[in-house]
Amino acid sequence: LVRISQLLVFSLIVDALQVPTTTTRREKNNVGHDIIIKKQIGALLLATLTTFQSIAPAPAASYVELERVEQETQALFERSTPSVVFIDTFSEARDALTMNVMEVPAGTGSGFIWDKSGHIVTNYHVIRNAIEAKVTLVDARSGAKIMRKAELTGIDPDKDVAVLSVGSNSDLPEINKEALKPIDVGSSAKLRVGSLVFAIGNPFGLDHTLTSGVVSGLGREMRSPTGRPITNVIQTDAAINPGNSGGPLLDIRGRLIGMNAAIYSPSGASNGVGFAIPIDTLKTVVDALISNGRVSRAILGVSFLESAQARALGIESGVLVLNAPADGPAAAGGLRGTSRSPDGSLQLGDVIIAIDGSSINTEADMFKLLDSKKPGDKVKVLVARGSRVALEGSSGNDVVTLQIPIDVVLGSSDDLR
Repeated sequence: LVRISQLLVFSLIVDALQVPTTTTRREKNNVGHDIIIKKQIGALLLATLTTFQSIAPAPAASYVELERVEQETQALFERSTPSVVFIDTFSEARDALTMNVMEVPAGTGSGFIWDKSGHIVTNYHVIRNAIEAKVTLVDARSGAKIMRKAELTGIDPDKDVAVLSVGSNSDLPEINKEALKPIDVGSSAKLRVGSLVFAIGNPFGLDHTLTSGVVSGLGREMRSPTGRPITNVIQTDAAINPGNSGGPLLDIRGRLIGMNAAIYSPSGASNGVGFAIPIDTLKTVVDALISNGRVSRAILGVSFLESAQARALGIESGVLVLNAPADGPAAAGGLRGTSRSPDGSLQLGDVIIAIDGSSINTEADMFKLLDSKKPGDKVKVLVARGSRVALEGSSGNDVVTLQIPIDVVLGSSDDLR
């Protein structure tokens, strides 16, 4: 059809560009005008011919290339599917009539096989508040589905990571290690915006769903379930929906580069802005959880008021200390918490404004700095402290703000357990 149209347009162009060689006297005066009109028509038809050429079928070679990309994507999915698991969580509820305690479904999520020992990695928020979790995986040899009750190996709420285990079960035979296919682990260090990525998970309970996209941004920040910031987060436009949490984010070779954790969406469904915890962060946490069941982090040993609330008290910058327990590292160094005076008025505690020379504007700044430290490290904390003094000519009840440096030996998060 396109070829016939091209021939038709070509014949019209030839006809339009023909100029009569003989004319009557009456026509001779208009011949110049006719030539101009016909040339304009010819130019228009020539442009039409060009359009027909542009919509002509693509060469067969381009289809070959598309088929190659399609086959590679299919192969990536088929290789990776046995490494991705489906997680069902359950909680307790009391029957309104019988008052019996029942086990009821609490939610679903995704995860992936970490090693041949049967360790499963997922998000902490997937299994939070659950009394039981069941994992469904695909036998790497036969493709059959296997369901097992999961046991908790360890959690790190500060990084939204949990490690489960599907080892032996008293009611069911132990899973053959050959049935387990650990995911291929890559690196997130050299990721660039625009890199192709693939997400596999169980959105809305639809197991082993593949979506694709690109790395939309790097170095993002998200809040963990404890409120502590998770840094260097990967942003992607690969569709991530409820149920994808805990699933893998893969590069074009099928290697793990991140764990899908959250989306930014007013509706709660995919809006083209998803976030994944980078594998370089994840690997350190998972290894610690498998080895020790926990992650030890440096702590200052204070409770604080969130920055948004502190602004209501006139504190525009810094972290207001609410409490410094007497047996904690902050109190040992001399930090003061918020209290009430004998007359009932509120006495604000110290405001942390710097640690080791780095400015602290919000609690996120404080956590970032503490993440770079180890328990037992000594840090210099600069605080702003209000003190009542008697200025010359005053009543002796004036308040001035002093900046006081305090040495603190950081404690361990294990001390809080």
